[in-house]
Amino acid sequence: MTERLITSDKLEEDNFELSLRPSTLNEYIGQTELKENLNIFMKAATMRDEPLDHVLLYGPPGLGKTTLAYIIANEMGSNIKTASGPSIEKSGDLAAILSTLEPGDVLFIDEIHRIPRFIEEILYPAMEDFTLDIIVGSDSSTRNIRLDLPPFTLVGATTRAGDLTGPLRDRFGIVSRLNYYTIDELTSIVKRTSRVLDCGIDDLASVELATRSRGTPRIANRLFKRVRDYALVMGNGYIDLEITEIALNRLKVDKLGLDDTDYNLLKAIIERFNGGPVGIESIAASIGEEITTIEDVYEPYLLQNGLLKRTPRGRMVTDKAYDHLNMKRAEQ
Repeated sequence: MTERLITSDKLEEDNFELSLRPSTLNEYIGQTELKENLNIFMKAATMRDEPLDHVLLYGPPGLGKTTLAYIIANEMGSNIKTASGPSIEKSGDLAAILSTLEPGDVLFIDEIHRIPRFIEEILYPAMEDFTLDIIVGSDSSTRNIRLDLPPFTLVGATTRAGDLTGPLRDRFGIVSRLNYYTIDELTSIVKRTSRVLDCGIDDLASVELATRSRGTPRIANRLFKRVRDYALVMGNGYIDLEITEIALNRLKVDKLGLDDTDYNLLKAIIERFNGGPVGIESIAASIGEEITTIEDVYEPYLLQNGLLKRTPRGRMVTDKAYDHLNMKRAEQ
């Protein structure tokens, strides 16, 4: 099974994103209100000669949470250490990370909602008091050792803020949501990517690519890379509207940014469940996907664009989806 091109999840080929990642808030496009607030908070922390308060960034994948973590470290003149929630399985894993921090460092934990609960208990004093409690020894000879940590900033990122425990969420002084990007913002990102990769693109092609990118910079950059391939092989390397439409149509990414997977999901609800309402478990079983994948990857964009809606009784396909799929609602 091939990887889904327009998923906002990170794919192996997205390592090229590192070269596209802005390093300052001024270079970062979109999320205007969040940027303005962060700029104030960072300047105030610098004026007080203190580390920035702990930051929680949440929202759909691919919107720039990791990039913002790197920008925070850069703007504060700090080093950044990175980890992910699933990789922190034992208390020793967290202790090893925290014990390497220097004063003012930024610790970025992606998918922080997946940290085991018993690890959270160790994280609380580290975030509040900059102390680390470690239990050493075994059986009857165990003892607790408290280590002092340098002041640091924890930046946590999550796609599922509702899965965070209340005590952990409350320990973040700055909590910000990242929203889907507008077409204008994505157009600017596409043009910036073209400059960084030294591959020309005209205005109409930039807008078309942005329109089909599901409001997500990661997808815009990935589609740019694929369209660039078509421009190189089928043209002179310059990306115009014609080559963009050819490439995206062949990749089966439609005018709204939907692909075969989205079509399968919507059609499954229409054809097997008469348009809904239907439970998420039934949808997952009918298309062979995990419930969490549907909730995190497929649904947010479909909901945002009014193609799908949630009701107390389950998911329902909207009239807009029927129109977009050129399908008629069955007679009741």
